[in-house]
Amino acid sequence: MILYPAIDIRGGKCVRLVEGDFNRETTFDADPVDAALRWQAAGASWLHVVDLDGAKSGEPVNVESVRRVCAAVAIPVQLGGGLRTEAHLEAAFAINVERAVLGTTAVSDPGFVVGSVARWGDRIVVGLDARDGQLATHGWRNQSDASAVSTAREWERAGVRRFIFTDIRRDGTLAGPNLTALVELIAAVDADVIASGGVAEIDDLTALRNIGVAGVIIGRALYDGRIDLREAVATSAPLAPPR
Repeated sequence: MILYPAIDIRGGKCVRLVEGDFNRETTFDADPVDAALRWQAAGASWLHVVDLDGAKSGEPVNVESVRRVCAAVAIPVQLGGGLRTEAHLEAAFAINVERAVLGTTAVSDPGFVVGSVARWGDRIVVGLDARDGQLATHGWRNQSDASAVSTAREWERAGVRRFIFTDIRRDGTLAGPNLTALVELIAAVDADVIASGGVAEIDDLTALRNIGVAGVIIGRALYDGRIDLREAVATSAPLAPPR
């Protein structure tokens, strides 16, 4: 199980939101590079970066901040937020982003996602950002009637091999992950599922590992000091086989 420290960028700064609400923001690092280097030094093997301004505007905004993060660390970066055209993806990969997360377009522009998967393969990740099981788009401001599970099944058939499931109502709340929804999604697709939203303590990581998630994105709990990343990395190691 891979741990992905979250670096959410708004206005060039590393921030955290509650339930995706731009009015409920806390700034943790004036420079996202400081956060990136801190998590790398603590043992992270990946970073999960989100351009919050990009998610809201529909195109990448904090490009220079993302470029500086990618240049500063030796570990791969997974990027989401405002990636809605082929040019956006090309630009992201050109600055050494390893994976691109497509969220809004998974609902609004299926043809673009199909073409992106055909070109870039498993470097494309589909983000399933769900509020009460239904997908939200455009920086979580618009609510669709598309089911997260049924949408995941459709994208799996189209060749998507990795999903990020975010429970919006738990994101940034430290209320614990939505294990029920994750178990349902994992059972529905033959693909990697990365969990996001609500992680508050080490026991949450153990529970997520036990249900079979491939990775976990951790945000506020790291920044608040509730989870020590070095301890969390050890917790995420594979379970020992039964004797």
